[in-house]
Amino acid sequence: MSTYVYGITAVSHPSLPEDLGGVGDPPRGVRILKEGELAAVVSDAPEDLRPKRRELLAHQTVLSEVGAAGCVLPMRFGSVAPDDKAVTDVLAERAEHYRERLGALDGRVEYNIKANHVEEAVLHHVMARNPEIRALAEANRQSGGGSYEDKIQLGEMVAAAVKGKEAEDATALERALEGAAEAVSVGPESTGWLANVSFLVNRESAEEFLAAVDRVRGEMPHLEVRVNGPLPPYSFVEPGPSEPAGTAAGGGGAGVG
Repeated sequence: MSTYVYGITAVSHPSLPEDLGGVGDPPRGVRILKEGELAAVVSDAPEDLRPKRRELLAHQTVLSEVGAAGCVLPMRFGSVAPDDKAVTDVLAERAEHYRERLGALDGRVEYNIKANHVEEAVLHHVMARNPEIRALAEANRQSGGGSYEDKIQLGEMVAAAVKGKEAEDATALERALEGAAEAVSVGPESTGWLANVSFLVNRESAEEFLAAVDRVRGEMPHLEVRVNGPLPPYSFVEPGPSEPAGTAAGGGGAGVG
């Protein structure tokens, strides 16, 4: 049977809670595979695993339970190895990398920040900063709305200005928060969000980081800013291989928020 991998810890990590269940229906029992100084938190892998909310929550719950007792390198949802031996082989092969990452991420959590424009507010910004757009908009208004071509031109100018403002604000957001974090990882573009950035934060400095987020909200009220965390440090298992060889990663984070 295939082996589902939740995360990697030091072999000295405290024991798991009894009867901890993982993915699957019924939930598969979670167990530990040891190799040298490392251990993998695993269960049997269901044959029909899908990224449904219940399964995502089960994956996240296991990592939360393990992480509450010490550092864990989280695997993405859907990380499956052919069998237990394949997992322990990779622990041995990549031992130096995993030991380094466990040391670097001990006591750290991830906060994922997504941001988008408040539409009315950003349009006000664009109009206020661009006299050419204001002039064309006013000319269209005075002519009863403007010709079809004038409307298209205005729409294209506004869209380009908004896109430029998105890039500008994404950079400003990252710079405003990076000083309160130990590392930054820019995530893939996410539909509907102008910024998708993860920050590695010392647990003891979490309040300072969240205070910095609140300051950004006050200073940039034209942004809608969403915070997801604290999370296991998914985005910082790298640099280096983050998943056992031969896995079938589900893609994206395991968070359900």
